[in-house]
Amino acid sequence: MTSTLARRKLPGFFSSSSRATRFACTLMFSAVLAACGGGGDNSVFSFTPVAGTPPTTPETPGDAVVLQPDRAPFPLVEATVEGFHAAMRKGQVSCRDVVQGYLDRIAAFDADASDAYPDSPGLHSVIAVNPAALARADELDRQFFKTGRMAGPMHCVTVLAKDNIDTHDMKTTAGSLALANNQPPDDAYILRKIREAGGIVIGKANLDEFAFGFTGSSSVGGKTRNAYIPANSAGGSSSGTGTSIAASLAMLGLGTDTGGSVRVPSAVEGLYGLRPTLRLVSQDGIVPLAHGQDTAGPLCRQVQDCALVLDAMAGYDAAPGSGQRTAKAWDAPLVANAAAYAAMTAQPASYTATLKADGLRGARIGVVRAMFPAASVANQRFLDTLNAALDRMKAAGATIEDVQIPDRATILTGYASLSSYEFRDNLTEYLGSWSSTADGHPRTTEDVAIAMATLEPTRVANFRSYITSGTNKESNPTYQNNLKPRDAFVIPRVTAALDNLDFATGASLGAPYDVLVYPVLQGFNSTSVNSGSNNRLSPFSGFPALAFPAGFVKATDASSSVEPVTFEMIGRAFAEPTLFRLAYGWQASTTARVPSPLAPELKKPDASAL
Repeated sequence: MTSTLARRKLPGFFSSSSRATRFACTLMFSAVLAACGGGGDNSVFSFTPVAGTPPTTPETPGDAVVLQPDRAPFPLVEATVEGFHAAMRKGQVSCRDVVQGYLDRIAAFDADASDAYPDSPGLHSVIAVNPAALARADELDRQFFKTGRMAGPMHCVTVLAKDNIDTHDMKTTAGSLALANNQPPDDAYILRKIREAGGIVIGKANLDEFAFGFTGSSSVGGKTRNAYIPANSAGGSSSGTGTSIAASLAMLGLGTDTGGSVRVPSAVEGLYGLRPTLRLVSQDGIVPLAHGQDTAGPLCRQVQDCALVLDAMAGYDAAPGSGQRTAKAWDAPLVANAAAYAAMTAQPASYTATLKADGLRGARIGVVRAMFPAASVANQRFLDTLNAALDRMKAAGATIEDVQIPDRATILTGYASLSSYEFRDNLTEYLGSWSSTADGHPRTTEDVAIAMATLEPTRVANFRSYITSGTNKESNPTYQNNLKPRDAFVIPRVTAALDNLDFATGASLGAPYDVLVYPVLQGFNSTSVNSGSNNRLSPFSGFPALAFPAGFVKATDASSSVEPVTFEMIGRAFAEPTLFRLAYGWQASTTARVPSPLAPELKKPDASAL
């Protein structure tokens, strides 16, 4: 398999919209919440939530909004886009208030304890903050408070992006010291779309270096700590995104998922985490692990915020590195145009339009019991939490039935991830997609290994194993078996389970299911995550999967905190609206999320002490 990662960065492919001018603004961690006003104007629309049922149409812009000079600090712990925008329309908060507030939270909770922040848990979830964030906040404030119009549905929504997603105004390191100076000239497609929708990329999140695994450690950012029990794993590879969003260091986050890297951190941090259908979201501008399995996805405290950001992330990308092919097969041609993409994906006008508080009513959910861990004393509370959640779904109107996936064990253990085979060539293509004259970044995967031998001697052997596996992969029978043969084996069997058909005969076993459900993990979290192999079902089939918290419970009476227990639901290709509808129905029927005990609301500073 040879992937094409040539980007719009290549000579002749630049556009003014993708070559944003870098801001020159010095970031100041101020404890004072500042007000802003006056300024420019843009013709845009607003996202207007209604209690209980998210909106489907924009609000008609109103007149200027008066920012209250004596406003109370806006609470950022567990904040939602809906609540923030509602407060902003009432003049109770500015964009600068919120951006500065999240920067203050990053300073207070992410770095190791210091004289300034002696109680910091040292989460190590953020690699860098954006020096342009406050300047952009001021621009949005000038526009909004003068006109009453928001810059888009993500107006001033703060986003922490995993540091393997390109940003024109921050370096993209993938957690490696060898890429410490890696400065892409433009944003990844998904981040450009988020900024166009009004979002602010407030910083870059830590990750398992090069997105290799679940340990959540990188040479640049250190080891990310769990937001509930610091000694426990933060998962991976989107570990920093998961911890930072669970600790309310931003409103929402972006990760990438090759074999579980959005869903596993979501599981250990109690978040909603979506791995979209392969091909829905452009891969352009993302440091690759395996182009045949990679996709970006959101991690959020509330499902409606994930639906909102997917509106911005999804869409046709004409870049040859988009990965938006006409079929899952590695050699399928790219979709020809936006109309072909729309026909393939059936993308709704807004994913938020499908959200209903009674979204579980009438839903048919197939429970794959064979993917649950075996009962034991150690995981009985884990299983009890899952089963209690299923009972609650049933009480909310869903039909819950056990289902078998044909040849499930072969699907999950008889095939391999593409990452060890595709990484070498994919990374070289990425590194070569723009000039290194300005930033001096390495040009090939082998160049990275040479740099790591000096900069990261304890990590270079593992890195070189990917080079070995990826050399002459086209002649490797194991790799070839995990391309079209794997698709031909996995996809029909998962589809048969969803369709509730006898795989051998094709006979109906009952009405089809909307989704299949199973736990993300194989038990409670600990110093290393108990990931199992359930996370392979989505990348091997290409179908979308959404992690969602089933509950929060102490693993033992002696545990220092509750921790999340998390389900995953998988649906048919491009069934994201179904996943969101069911997840929103679940969210409406269950108890509230438990905030991280390590990152409480910051107190407003005493003005007399300033």
